Amino acid sequence: MATYTLPELPYDYAALEPVINPQIIELHHDKHHAAYVKGANDTLEQLEEARDKEAWGAINGLQKNLAYHLSGHILHSIYWHNMSGDGGGEPLATDGVGDLAEAITESFGTFAGFKSQLTKASATTQGSGWGVLAYEPLSGRLIVEQVYDHQGNVGQGSVPILVFDAWEHAFYLQYKNQKVDFIEAMWRVVNWQDVAKRYAAAKERADVLLLAP
Repeated sequence: MATYTLPELPYDYAALEPVINPQIIELHHDKHHAAYVKGANDTLEQLEEARDKEAWGAINGLQKNLAYHLSGHILHSIYWHNMSGDGGGEPLATDGVGDLAEAITESFGTFAGFKSQLTKASATTQGSGWGVLAYEPLSGRLIVEQVYDHQGNVGQGSVPILVFDAWEHAFYLQYKNQKVDFIEAMWRVVNWQDVAKRYAAAKERADVLLLAP
């Protein structure tokens, strides 16, 4: 049976300083992300056992666990590549990401409006969650999602292309309880090249992901 594996970081622990310190990156990747990978694999094993034994008493909890851990693994796998020590600013045609820049303007009116919405969605998550920029294939537009935990409050079929981790483990050691300060700092490390590649791939596969009626 196929299992999930923890991806390597695309940079060293200190690459995102001063926005995120090395200790946070190490703990976040090596402990928290690794726990979601293990949780997804463990749940798959438990589901396999349930199928073999026709024992479905725990099915609701198992399906919830799979959605939680697998979504955590997926979002974190995007998160690491969404950031770069050379990132920040805004997407510009002169940097080769003009299609993304145009899509943001078409979907949100202005980059400033988009930035404000994603910042607020990320910083005001109740409890634990994420702020996400996603491609929505039915309309072909970009949307902002405020994700609860890793899997709640998501539009089905939407493809995350930029994610801001708003869980406390992503920032507390450095920013204490000032989540909004962390989210605002995150804009200094956004890897627009990576976001643009994800946007292009999502558009290309839209008819495969979801056929519009």
